[in-house]
Parts: sequence; structure tokens; C-alpha cells
Amino acid sequence: MSIAVDQVSFSAGNTLIIDGISLDVSRGKVLGLLGPNGSGKSSLLRLICRLRKASSGIIRLGDQDVAALSRAELARRVGFVEQQSTTETQLTVADVVRLGRTPHRGLLSPWSSEDDAAVALALTRVDMQKRASQLWQTLSGGERQRVHIARALAQSPSELLLDEPTNHLDIQHQLEILSLVAKLDMTCIIALHDLNLAAMFCDSLVVLQAGRVVAAGAPEEVLTEDLIAAVFGVRAHIAKSDIHGRCNIQYLMA
Repeated sequence: MSIAVDQVSFSAGNTLIIDGISLDVSRGKVLGLLGPNGSGKSSLLRLICRLRKASSGIIRLGDQDVAALSRAELARRVGFVEQQSTTETQLTVADVVRLGRTPHRGLLSPWSSEDDAAVALALTRVDMQKRASQLWQTLSGGERQRVHIARALAQSPSELLLDEPTNHLDIQHQLEILSLVAKLDMTCIIALHDLNLAAMFCDSLVVLQAGRVVAAGAPEEVLTEDLIAAVFGVRAHIAKSDIHGRCNIQYLMA
């Protein structure tokens, strides 16, 4: 497995946020993390990249316990794209992506041709190479999200975590971003709200409720009418799409 979470729990103060979660992601696959607000999706992603410390359990990248890795080692291994990130500093697109090279460079290390190549490749993979000299503040929401992903890719990670990367984007940019991620050929975990997008672009799904896993498996196995009613509180009709062959969810009026 590329990422394995084994009986992990996490509390904030006296509140249990993550309650004994176990999941795994095979190398090169895309796992969608679903659940209503407050179910623990963002917290779990932060635990995997060690922005939060688990109260119990083990998280492994391959055969390595993340708790045994240094911050730099972990940053070279895992890229993390958060929901929103902004800056008032006058940075170009290339400046933002160059920040992804920080884990690969010592305090006094000069910028190298290897760094240049990693930044150029990351920009190309998200189709933003022609915008390299453009100011960050002038970009649209979808373009900024592409640059966030490019910054993470410049780390040269083998695993990529994305926390609601389509939040606040129009449908065109949602489809573009998820199509981009699905074609990256690396292990990804994506926290999402849109169940149809999750069914279209993810190899497998894990559904969280109140910090626990309530369903896991292929989209067509997980996204059932009973589960959607129980977890999300809505009625739905599910059928196989004639267009993309994945399950398609139609929500029903109460």
C-alpha cells in the first residue's frame, strides 16, 4: 500500500474528531474522502501529513511510519493542497511554485538546474507554463487552484492530498481540476463534497460520519440510496451513466 491508516484517533480538547479510522490506498490510485461537514475529512488529511498529531494508531507511507520521518522527509514525500491559500505579497506564478522546492534545499543551498526542471515540469503538468510570469493576484480561482497543485507537484511527491480542491469553483473548473488530478499517475486522496464528481474521478471511496468510516470500496458499491439517506440526509436515485459508465446520482425532492 502507498498510504495506510491503522486505527487512528484524534481529539481536540475533549472532543473526539477522528475515531479509530482505518483505510488504505494502493499506489497510483485516487481515493475520494466523502462525508458531511464535521465528519473529519480535513482532520484526517492533516493527520496523514502530520500537521496534526494522532492520539493513537499508526499512519504509514509504504512501510514507513510517518511519526518516524523528519518534516523535510515527509514534505519530500507528500504534497498537500489545502482548501484556500492566499497572500498579499506580490508573487508571480513561478514564485509560488518555487516554494514547493523548499524541502529539497538546505538553508544555504543555491538554486539548481534540478529545481528549475521540477518547477517547469510542475507548471507544464497543470498547463500553467505560459502564466509563469503572471502575478498571483491576477489569476482566477481555477487558475490559482492549478498553481496550488503545481506547487505541491514541485515537491516531487509520491503521494498527493487535496482538501476540497473544487470548493468555490464553477463546474468547468471543477471538472478540469479533477481530470488533471486523475491523470497525475500518483497516489491521491481527495476530500470532496460532490458525490457525482467523486464517482466520476475516484478509483475508490471512503465515507466518514462523526469521525468514523461507515463505508469503503468502489464508487458503485459505496454510493447506495440507503447510504446517501443515512449519512447525508437526502433521498436519491442512482443509475449507471450512459456517458461515463460510472454511477450517477439524482437527488429527489423531499
